[in-house]
Amino acid sequence: MTNTASTLRTAVPLDELIAAARELRIGGRWERATRLLDSGEATDPRSRALLTLAAAEVALESDWFGGTALTEPRLADAEECVEVLIASLDGKPADEAQADIRWDLDFLRLRHGYLGQVRVDGAFRAGPDGKDPDASAALRTHAERLRGEAPDDVRRGWAEMYLGLVADNLFAERDVAPGHYEAALCAGEAGEAGGTGEAGGSHLSGDDLLVREALRHLGDHDHDHGDHARARERWSRATELGARAGTVPGTLSQQLLLAVLTRDAGDEAGAVALVREIARWAGAIGAVTTEAQARGFLAGADPTAPPAPAESDS
Repeated sequence: MTNTASTLRTAVPLDELIAAARELRIGGRWERATRLLDSGEATDPRSRALLTLAAAEVALESDWFGGTALTEPRLADAEECVEVLIASLDGKPADEAQADIRWDLDFLRLRHGYLGQVRVDGAFRAGPDGKDPDASAALRTHAERLRGEAPDDVRRGWAEMYLGLVADNLFAERDVAPGHYEAALCAGEAGEAGGTGEAGGSHLSGDDLLVREALRHLGDHDHDHGDHARARERWSRATELGARAGTVPGTLSQQLLLAVLTRDAGDEAGAVALVREIARWAGAIGAVTTEAQARGFLAGADPTAPPAPAESDS
């Protein structure tokens, strides 16, 4: 494939272009990642599908951390290109790579639907109150189907991760979620040796980001149960893995959890000093949701606190 800049045309391998955009994406450089992907000129249906899918992933991560609303049109583009790819098969069975693309698109739909349920009026809101129970149930069914159809263990682990998130943050089933996180952790650690894959990326050597995500949420349950030593162990490792994988906004959000433990231990000054830097860094890269959480922490809020019970109408 080629990318263009003025009159200069440069041939770039598709996999390298997407890998570079992925690193920009998880590093919080969403606009740059989007421009890089949009500069590519793909000539075959598979390449176009991969490019548009990667661009939709960038949009979703920007929406999650940056508070934007970019995913809908990008997801529509990806769906159209994947449909063209399927049509190009002319009834022939999809090969492994094409099956992966279809699963990744479906997983992106799940992630976007989940974000729409937990982001209410621009802020994260856990729990079932004020949410459509049918929509939440549909997301659970969607994740279960993805788990059953996953073409490899890491993708299956990501489906397990979202089954846990749905249980935790949409149904408030705190006793159900950890089992899914444990399954995700096992999948992410399989063959782990510096692997940085994720759904839509490499799946050959484990997945630091999946392990990080599972540890993050298992540590939250440890914290709720009063096992702060175990929470610190999990959250510290999650921070390290996020940094190794290159996720700048994710590492900042993880450090915020370590600040919670610092406050719990009675070191308010240390916690505040850390979170001031988190807020400053998050603001600098446009991670407005993390910045808002950090500023809430400075005002006394606990980002790990369960949702307040709904007020009775009676």
